[in-house]
Amino acid sequence: MKNYNYFNKTTELCVDVKTILRSDCISQIGKDYPGVLKRDSEDHYTFIETIPSTNGKRNPHVFKGQYITVTRNDDGSLRLNFKPIRVNESFSVEQYADDVSVEIIRSLEGLVEK
Repeated sequence: MKNYNYFNKTTELCVDVKTILRSDCISQIGKDYPGVLKRDSEDHYTFIETIPSTNGKRNPHVFKGQYITVTRNDDGSLRLNFKPIRVNESFSVEQYADDVSVEIIRSLEGLVEK
């Protein structure tokens, strides 16, 4: 049994929780998930599982793709970070832009409420 004596404990009744998980399709009983819990409205929360981070890292990664990573800032805003690109004779600006735009759409679809 975990010791939560030093935490503020509250039981929220009759709430909806939307989970965005990286490791499982649905949350598993008894499993701990690192992440960010956000209260969206009176009776609705969203939980986003983050990528396990190194100690001292402040802004958790909420998406890690081939071209970009998305981090959540302390104020809840999202930040898109581009990964380094390798430009050589076979590099196509148009293809790169298409691939990046598809990845941005895919990453934000699960993170931004409509």
